Amino acid sequence: MTDLTSAFREKFKDAKHIMVVAGAGLSAASGIPTFRDGGGMWRSLDPTELATPEAFAKNPSLVWQFYHYRRTKVLAAKPNHAHEILAKMSVPKYLKKVAPSAKTFHLVTQNIDRLSPDMLEALSNRLALESGDNSDQPKREYVSPNSIYEMHGRIFDVKCTECDHCVEDRSNPLCPALGAADAAFKDYHDAGSQDIEIPVEELPRCSACGALARPGVVWFDEKPYHLDVINTIVYKADMILVIGTSSTVRPASTYAYRVKRHGGTVAVFNLDPSETDERSDFVFCGPCETILPTVFPELVSQTL
Repeated sequence: MTDLTSAFREKFKDAKHIMVVAGAGLSAASGIPTFRDGGGMWRSLDPTELATPEAFAKNPSLVWQFYHYRRTKVLAAKPNHAHEILAKMSVPKYLKKVAPSAKTFHLVTQNIDRLSPDMLEALSNRLALESGDNSDQPKREYVSPNSIYEMHGRIFDVKCTECDHCVEDRSNPLCPALGAADAAFKDYHDAGSQDIEIPVEELPRCSACGALARPGVVWFDEKPYHLDVINTIVYKADMILVIGTSSTVRPASTYAYRVKRHGGTVAVFNLDPSETDERSDFVFCGPCETILPTVFPELVSQTL
């Protein structure tokens, strides 16, 4: 164990209110491209220009095709060891191994991929089976309640543009037209120059009222979810881990500074340097799925 890791572990051991802010780097090893690297490009288009209300109003067909691609990527992805470690921190008996003084733990994720909640649910079910509970229902009492907040929404949510009805739907494709457009696009020799237009009436529709539906995610210039609760968590936190995020998107980019301002400890786990580094107490450089297991080896299973 390095001197940096040992010093961080001593601080972590004494933390009472632990907060994690996670970004796309957490899921990169699971095969989900990030918006801000070359792997995040889609059909030679910039995803940041598609993830906006204006883009959807102008061309809902194109935006839905982009999100069909993203949904397909997420459906094929599996949680990695970084997801596992954070999920175990939501379980009191595991958290006490590394933070015996901890009273609360919260994960605030900017990711929409559902990998963290899915990992936590799988862990909860496994703990239930180990205890002799063979029911089919997830046993949330084995984990800390409300420990994960998905501030940018969820990739599988389908939300009405008129009545706000929202349901989770993991169907692939979500509607026949999206599957057909995807197959047709892959058949083009010069795919980058093609634009497949799906009629609006063939795009996903609201299951309640039949109006046009949209992805249930937070787009640029939209207000993130759970901000009041998250602000309370930030106010109480005496330890914040910034994991896999460039810390450029507000308000998540402000959380580390706010925790530091009221005397908390800031630890960054990231592949590339970021603006957060200079005001951090600890900086761990490298892939999250590699660095976190070296820092918290007792929270890693041999298999996921």
